[in-house]
Amino acid sequence: MRVRTAAALLLAGAIALSGCGKKKDAPAPPPPEAGYVVVQSQSVPLVIELPGRTSAFETSEVRPQVSGVIQARLFTEGAIVHQGQTLYRIDPSLYRAAVSQAQANLRSAEATREAAAARAARYKPLAAIQAVAQQDYTDAVATARQAAAAVAQNAAALETARINLRFTNVPAPITGRISRSLFTTGALVTSGQADALTTIQRLDPIFVDIQQSSSDLIALRQSLAKGGTVASSANVRLKLEDGSPYAYAGRVQFAEEMVDPSTGAVTLRARFPNPQGLLLPGMYVRATFSQATTKQGILVPQAGISRDPQGNASVMLIGPDNKPVSRKVVTAQTVGANWLVTSGLKPGDRVIVEGLGKVKPGKPIRPVPAGSKPAPAPAGAKGDKGDSGSSGG
Repeated sequence: MRVRTAAALLLAGAIALSGCGKKKDAPAPPPPEAGYVVVQSQSVPLVIELPGRTSAFETSEVRPQVSGVIQARLFTEGAIVHQGQTLYRIDPSLYRAAVSQAQANLRSAEATREAAAARAARYKPLAAIQAVAQQDYTDAVATARQAAAAVAQNAAALETARINLRFTNVPAPITGRISRSLFTTGALVTSGQADALTTIQRLDPIFVDIQQSSSDLIALRQSLAKGGTVASSANVRLKLEDGSPYAYAGRVQFAEEMVDPSTGAVTLRARFPNPQGLLLPGMYVRATFSQATTKQGILVPQAGISRDPQGNASVMLIGPDNKPVSRKVVTAQTVGANWLVTSGLKPGDRVIVEGLGKVKPGKPIRPVPAGSKPAPAPAGAKGDKGDSGSSGG
């Protein structure tokens, strides 16, 4: 009797548990959220970063125009000098004497010219009445003309002597920062010597010579010819050797119409202000600028681009019935935090950029604009869990 009673109780408990389990079957989980962005076509500057080196805006090697011994150096090495400022003084003694001699020669020639002119004037009326031979008059006129030419020659010689005397003061050809002096006081210098006395460089503004491969330049010109892109402004930004940005923007002045055969690169020259003298000739820099702007570019956040082992890019789109669809795309380059997509997308496509780890192609999702707050937990979820535990007990 006790055995039957126990069996009946066990059977009743099993039935009760069975009924409780059927009552609390868990509902299907909601589809996962996926944040998306709607892509649009827009004008996108194609920014590139290329290496470059700085070079002085103007460079002048100072050389003597006359020979002599340097009497004085009249500048401070490393300082700013101004155009026309005297840098060296060469012993002027010989050149002063040459000027004095040229002046004396000119006065002698002028006296001879006056005498010859007076003689020709006296012979003229006498030749008219045949008081003197016509040949004598002709000779007098020729002598007067020779005397006048001698005056001109001596005047030119005097001017040359004065120029040479002026060259004993060696001036600065340009305004800029002067380097160290390679000749000291007492050194003998000569006209047209190969070695410069010193060098002056103008550093404000300053040039940056940027190197771009000829293949990239050809691709750019072909793209511009097809009409898919338009030329951009020539503004350039610099990064210094330590990676810090340079405060001033520059502009591209020109591109050389030749390729360096040793590097296969074309030189682009940009001009930058350099008021503080921070940029020095020969510094390595990196130049960032846009040569062209694509007119129908599509930007996709980098988080929305996936790549397979071969490097092929793809995105997940929100398709019909809110089901994800994978699509292959072609990317050109990064633009800030985005990829520039040149093929595979059209304006209005919704690209999933958040929650990609929960998304599977063909499985429903709940699309929300990227950056939306997460959806709250369903109301009563905790109460249901408590009821379930209570019923199970």
